[in-house]
Order: sequence, then C-alpha cells, then structure tokens
Amino acid sequence: MARRVAAVLLLLALGCLLGILLLCLGSGDARGPPGFKYGIVLDAGSSHTAMFIYKWPADKENDTGVVSEHSMCDVEGPGISSYSSDPPAAGKSLEHCLNQALRDVPKEKHAVTPLYLGATAGMRLLNIANLQASNAVLSAVTAMLKSYPFDFRGAKILSGEEEGVFGWVTANYLLENFIKRGWLGEWIQPKKKTLGAMDFGGASTQITFETRDTIEDPRNEVMLKLYGQPYKVYTHSFLCYGRDQVLKRLLSKLLQAESYQATVPNPCWPTGYRKSLSLSSIYDSPCTEKERPSLPLNTIITMAGTGNGSLCALHISKLFNFTTCSFSRCSFDGIFQPEVSGNFIAFSAFFYTVDFIQTVMERPVHLPKDLKDAAETICATSWSELLQKAPKLEKRLSDYCATSMFVYLLTTRGYNFNNHSFPNIAFQKKAGETSIGWALGYMLNLTNMIPAEEPASHKSMLYNYWVILILLFVVTTLTALVTAVYLLRRSKSSAI
Repeated sequence: MARRVAAVLLLLALGCLLGILLLCLGSGDARGPPGFKYGIVLDAGSSHTAMFIYKWPADKENDTGVVSEHSMCDVEGPGISSYSSDPPAAGKSLEHCLNQALRDVPKEKHAVTPLYLGATAGMRLLNIANLQASNAVLSAVTAMLKSYPFDFRGAKILSGEEEGVFGWVTANYLLENFIKRGWLGEWIQPKKKTLGAMDFGGASTQITFETRDTIEDPRNEVMLKLYGQPYKVYTHSFLCYGRDQVLKRLLSKLLQAESYQATVPNPCWPTGYRKSLSLSSIYDSPCTEKERPSLPLNTIITMAGTGNGSLCALHISKLFNFTTCSFSRCSFDGIFQPEVSGNFIAFSAFFYTVDFIQTVMERPVHLPKDLKDAAETICATSWSELLQKAPKLEKRLSDYCATSMFVYLLTTRGYNFNNHSFPNIAFQKKAGETSIGWALGYMLNLTNMIPAEEPASHKSMLYNYWVILILLFVVTTLTALVTAVYLLRRSKSSAI
C-alpha cells in the first residue's frame, strides 16, 4: 500500500515539475517582466555636460525608486555655453557620448528611447548676455541630437526653480520617500519625511525643501501632487552663486580692493601660488560685468596667494547681502526663506568640497565649526603641501580654500543652518548607484512616470501572482517528494 502511495506522490511531483517547466517556458515572455525601457538626459551645465542613461522595468514605470542609472558619460571640453562664438562646436562636442549611447541602449530600443537635453545656469547667463548666441548654441545641439536614432524630445534652458525642484524630486524618488510598493504589489505610504535638496553648480546654487510654514513670496512656492500626496515646497535658485561664478566675483572684489595694481595679494590662495590673469577672464560674465573697470580687458594682473583664512572669509562675505530684507525673514540678497527643517542632502560641488576636507585634509565635518576650522586649515596650508597631499587635483587645488569658506558662509549665514540643524545635512554624490541631480527628476516629469494620483493597487501585480503560483508548485513538489521518499523507506524497513 505504501509503495502505491509513494508511486502516486512521485507521479504528482513529476507532474508539478512539468507544470513549473511549462509555466516558465509557455508564459515567461507573456506573463514575466517584459524587459527594460531606457531614457537619456544630457545635463548641460555651465562648466561641463554629462549624459545619463536611465533604465527601468517596463511593467513598473509608475513605481517609485525603480529607475536606476544604467550608464553615464562626461562630455569632453567645457559647457555648451562656452561655444557662443562657435555654436556648431557645441553640437560636435556631444558626439562621443551620443555614440556611447548607441552602444549602451539595445539597438531595438533606440527608436522608443526618449532623449532630452536640459541646460542650466551657464546657458541662463548666456541667454542674458547674448540671446542670439544662446539660440544658436541650442539650435546646434538640437541638430546634433536629432541626427541620432533616438526619440528626441527637445533641448531647453531650465529655470533655476525647475533645476531646484527636479533635484528635490530625484533625491526623494531614489530614496523612496514618496511612496513604495510592498512585495505583493500593494502601495505603502512611508512614515519618513521628504529630504531637502541643496545643489551647488558652476553658475548657480539651489535650495529646495518641503515646509509647513507660510511661503511669503509666491515665486518661491511650488505645489506638487505626487502619487496622490500633496507637497508644499520652497525653492530658490541663486544665479551667480555657483562655484565658478563665485570665484570670478571674488577675484573682482580683490582687484577692486587693491585698485587693480600690477600685483595683487589673494588671501584665498595658498602661499607659494601665483598666477597671471587677464581682466577679460574675470569680466566675461554677467555676474561681474557691473564691476568691470575702465582698464583694457587685455590687461594682465599677477595674483599671489597669502593664505589668510580670516581675511578670505571677510572678502567672501562681501559677495552676499545679509542686510536687505522686506519679509519676516530672509536668507540673503533680500530673498525670503522659511526656517530650514528636517534632513537635507547636499550634492554637486557641496559634496566635492566636503569630500576634499574629509579625504584629503582628513578632517571631520559634523558641525559648522568643523567646516570653518577645516576651511581655515586649507587656507593656511602652503601650495607645495597641498600639491603633496593631492597631486591629481592640481587644476582646482588652489580654490579649495575659497570654496570651503564659501560653503561655510552659505550654509550658516545664508541658509541659517546652526549646530542643531547642520548635522542633518548629508553630503552625498549618489543614492545607491544613481547620481543625484536634476536630470532624473526632469525625465520622470516629462515622461509622466510619477503620477499625480495614487496608482491602483492591482496594477503591475500580474507578474507577482505568477511568482506566487510557481512558489506554491515548488512547495507542493518538495512536499510530495519528501513524503514519497519517507514512505518508500518505511515500506522497505517493514519488508525486512
């Protein structure tokens, strides 16, 4: 009797295994994940352009946190705004990375892969200085992008507010702070709050965060509805407060203070560092043109580093206007800002500056005083010592004193972070394996991958049901096999 039962169970187990095989072979393509979709965004910044290729499971495009960075490419040369005198070269500069995209995105997906280019503060400045040149550069990059077999959907200049909000969306999307799916496909509202986002680019800096406070200036308020949840977000972009423009403005202040003498001391440069500069390299920007002297722009002035941290901080503080304010409270330059609250993520040059302090200078940054002390230490370190510590960073090495001091003043006196709130800032470049910046948020918005309303719970669950069904088959098969073996052994022992 036991042998007959065992034989039946073995047949049942074989039947289950055959059923699993048929499910996998017969419905793998129809019921399983239907592959990946791709999207390409070119982030045309003021100092350089980066291309990001994103991918996501095609059946889960309205989920949160499912888009990841497939690959990226840094475009060689400066930002596209630097090609104002030779616009076709701006388009030509993108070829190498676009050719990489041809290889990184499967050929059969090329025609359905959206391709975007977003230009930020560098092009915003060129648009102010020379509208015709700005349009010519955009036309040149558009022509290049259209020549590739992707689904090109436009090249545009982002506003500062768009740049800030899309950066905030990227960070919170990647960290699944909006909504996330449970393993059975149900939607879960996370209990954690959204993160504020701080971006420090080449020509502008942005701060964006959710707030319950009244936003007194409507230009700084953005109301969003994502996955059925409303968000009241404060955002502001400070043009001319990006890293490269801050350094130009600082040099202008130093030249003014010394009446444009042939040799000018620079307290923000390390001792032992000297450089000759033409006035045209400083006054070629709308950020400095109001301070342009009457001297010929081909005049050469030599600057010599003196490495004085406190004097450097004094000159950098003059780049801000901390006195004018027509609201109940301001950050600087008369711009309203509610009190910062919650956790923040600071990326781009914020990350690179603090990373230099922590890895090269081996200094911790937990409190504002840590940042100030580290900046003063960098300023007091000679050029030869800095070169010894970080020979691969020679190109930007002389500027870390100024940028560290600027980040300290911006976060503390500008944005009003204190000993209580400053430790809530995480200086990060990526969330997981995906770069934090406006590019992903921009693509998610334009492809409508973040719905305003909460998606139906049953959507995208078909594949989950098939997984559960296969698991049940596996459990049944294993149970049948174990029982059959047990009965066979028992039958043999009884026969003996």
